[in-house]
Amino acid sequence: NGRVLGMHIMGPHASDLIAEGVLAIQLGATAKDIAHTIHAHPTLPEAVLEATMGQLEGSIHFQRM
Repeated sequence: NGRVLGMHIMGPHASDLIAEGVLAIQLGATAKDIAHTIHAHPTLPEAVLEATMGQLEGSIHFQRM
């Protein structure tokens, strides 16, 4: 059903990014919900947006193999 069940983030600024995943899990959000949320540009949280867009086949910054 696309619901966010978990999120793993490793590396610099991980603590800046994990909050969005925690909120999504607490609210029962889906990848589509995150993808339709406005993300400021340029910011690190855009990586979360791109990851969810990748799940929905809509990412513009990942190369398709």
